[in-house]
Amino acid sequence: MASLKNYNMKILLETAVVFCLCSFSLVSSHSRKFTTPNVTRVTDQFSRIAIESGFSKRFGDHNIIVNGSLAKLTLDKSSGAGLVTKNTYHYGFFSARLKLPAGFASGVVVAFYLSNAESYPKTHDEIDIELLGRSRRDDWSIQTNVYANGSLKTGREEKFYYWFDPTQAFHDYTLIWNSHHIVFLVDNIPVREFPNRGAFMSAYPSKPMSLYVTVWDGSEWATHGGKYPVNYKYGPFVASMADVKLSGCSVNNGSVNNGSSSGPGPCTKSGGSVSSLDPVDGQDFATLSKNQIAAMDWARRKLMFYSYCNDKSRYKVMPAEC
Repeated sequence: MASLKNYNMKILLETAVVFCLCSFSLVSSHSRKFTTPNVTRVTDQFSRIAIESGFSKRFGDHNIIVNGSLAKLTLDKSSGAGLVTKNTYHYGFFSARLKLPAGFASGVVVAFYLSNAESYPKTHDEIDIELLGRSRRDDWSIQTNVYANGSLKTGREEKFYYWFDPTQAFHDYTLIWNSHHIVFLVDNIPVREFPNRGAFMSAYPSKPMSLYVTVWDGSEWATHGGKYPVNYKYGPFVASMADVKLSGCSVNNGSVNNGSSSGPGPCTKSGGSVSSLDPVDGQDFATLSKNQIAAMDWARRKLMFYSYCNDKSRYKVMPAEC
C-alpha cells in the first residue's frame, strides 16, 4: 500500500513538473511586466495624413481597405497586401500606428520600411522595421535592418522582444532618417540608432526611397527556415494602420536605366509638423536627447535578443562598424 502511494505521488510530481515546464514555455515576452522609460512623444509633433492622399496600392488590391486615416491590410491564401507612398523621399520622418493580427500568426510578416529597390534594383537601399510572427506561440518580435548600395549579403539585423501585446491596440512605429543618423522607435522609445559617421558611413542609405507598409507570408524566412509556416486555417490575418505621419524631402527622380540614375531632382519639403520642427535639417533631430539615449539603453539591455554584431558564427569577418 505504501509503495502504491509512493508511486502515485511520483506520478503527481512528474505531472506537475511537466505542467510547469509547458506553462513556462507558453509565456510570451509581452506578458512580462516592464516599467517603461519616460520619453518625449515626438509623434505628437507631426500632423497625420489621409492614407489615400499619401499612398497607392502596391499589391493585393482586393485585400486592402482604406477609410480616411485608417487602413486594413489582409493576408489570406490568395495574397498579401501592400501600400507604397506616392512621393519618394530623401530623408524625413515616417510614422504610423499599427495593430498586428491576433492569435496564432507564425510566419506572418508585417513590414514598415523604406526602400528604393524598384528604382535601383542592383544598388538599392533599405531601412526596415519588420514585425515577425515567429514561432508556435502567440508571440511577435521586432526586427530592424539596414541595407545600402545593394549590400544584401551583409544583413544588419537586430531583434527585440515586445514589452506590450501588439495585437490588442495600436502602437507607434517610427523611422527617422536624415544626414546625421537613422533612428528606429517603437511607441516613441528609440530601440536602435544607426549613425552616419565612422565605419557606419559605407553602409548608410543615401538615395531617395519610398515608404512601404505590407503584410505577407514570410514562412520560409521568418520562422527558422520554414519550421513554423503560416497556417491559413487561423486566417485571414489583418494588420491595421492609422495616424500616418510623413514629413521630409520629397524628390522627383531622374531617368533610371539599369539601376543607375541621373540623380534626384530638387528637394521639396512635404508633410507637416504642428510646430517648426524639421526632421531633415533641424538640430532637434541631429542627435538623441539624454532621455532618449537612456530609453534606448533600457530597450537594448532588457529587450534585444539578437544583434548581427554578436553573430560570430554568421560572419567570419565582422562588418567594419562592429
